[in-house]
Amino acid sequence: MGPIRAEHGQRQPFWRLLYFWVLIGIIAGVAVGAFWPAFGASLQPLGEGFINLVKMIIPPVIFLTVVTGIAGSRQLAALGRVVAKAFAYFLFFSTLALIVGLVVAHVVQPGAGMHVDPSTLNAAAVHGYEEKAHETSVTGFLLSIIPTTLVSAFTSGSILQILFVAVLFGVSLALVGEPARAVTDMLERVALVVFRLVTIVMWAAPVGAFGAMAFTIGKYGLGSLLSLGALVGTFYLTALIFVLGVLGAVAALNGFSILKLIRYLKAELLLVLGTSSSEAALPALIQKMERAGCDKEVVGVVVPTGYSFNLDGTNIYMTLAALFIAQATGVQLTLGEQIALLGVAMLSSKGAAGVTGSGFITLAATLAIVPKVPIAGMALILGVDRFMSECRSLTNFMGNAVATIVVARWEGALDGDRLARALNGVPDELPAAAAVESDPD
Repeated sequence: MGPIRAEHGQRQPFWRLLYFWVLIGIIAGVAVGAFWPAFGASLQPLGEGFINLVKMIIPPVIFLTVVTGIAGSRQLAALGRVVAKAFAYFLFFSTLALIVGLVVAHVVQPGAGMHVDPSTLNAAAVHGYEEKAHETSVTGFLLSIIPTTLVSAFTSGSILQILFVAVLFGVSLALVGEPARAVTDMLERVALVVFRLVTIVMWAAPVGAFGAMAFTIGKYGLGSLLSLGALVGTFYLTALIFVLGVLGAVAALNGFSILKLIRYLKAELLLVLGTSSSEAALPALIQKMERAGCDKEVVGVVVPTGYSFNLDGTNIYMTLAALFIAQATGVQLTLGEQIALLGVAMLSSKGAAGVTGSGFITLAATLAIVPKVPIAGMALILGVDRFMSECRSLTNFMGNAVATIVVARWEGALDGDRLARALNGVPDELPAAAAVESDPD
């Protein structure tokens, strides 16, 4: 994604860098939404259109990356190890994120003192989310992994279905061996074209970020953010502590700096911030991780699965928001009920993979396990949920970037020199499928 590096490693002028224009788009969107709210709210199609544009290229990016990575490795045992290590990482840190949200909610108690009467809340405002909550059931989740046809995986919008088909196809190519080499070579050439398409599409990011931010500020207003500032501020601070503290410690133990990784991914982070969608930066994250020395097979498995199973920001949000509602409505939860919330939140966050508005929907599914916490209490945070969605997406994105590097290192599939050069902004040769880099630093 982004501009091609100038010859001989020279940096591009700042005004030719994509992240600069994304930042301009965000600032302009905030201004339009604040001063002309009606007009800003009408710009929603710009943001949604860009996200749909990105979603259009996600299926081929995931499919080609995973298939060529598995087929090229010829080591199916290695694939099993990568999957096992990735899921061990996801389970541990997803659980830790839930616990962090729970602990912070008890310490800060952002909802204490509000004394909200549940009967005065607008339950109709969250009725639609209650209906969608059944989509996050474990049974529904398992069924959603398997597509009805080979082609439907690419039209369903489900990352898990695409990944399922890609893994099967890649394993099949590896098992066939040399006779299938021509197919693998063809897919690698197609990947070159698709990643060039990614570069073209990403230049629409400033317009998408502008429209999405103008809509958010125009529709919900800065006032709605201030009215529940305690919850929003607590959530942002908790997410920041998790990224810099927890993920920062993980990064340090694995030989890299979280701050340098943030700087390396600054363009993608701005894109996520502007669109409130971590999916908007998924293709670019795949490119960036390969460029940073992570093996293609590891990237192809960890990044797509992480988008469904490694949702640190969403997990922090769910426990923090659940306890905020309980505190605001005067509900006292026992330790057993809080543990039940943790368990259901862990399952429902996985079941919501690919479900639109998953953060709010999984919250509804989680609250349903403790009947004495009124689901209608979700109306309290409905107005500011959009503001918190940016933080959820940013935290999820950074969690997956760190996970990719860590799993690659555990697997012995990380080029430390290339990682150091990438994080330090030193020019490097790019992988064939990622011949165009994002903004250099």
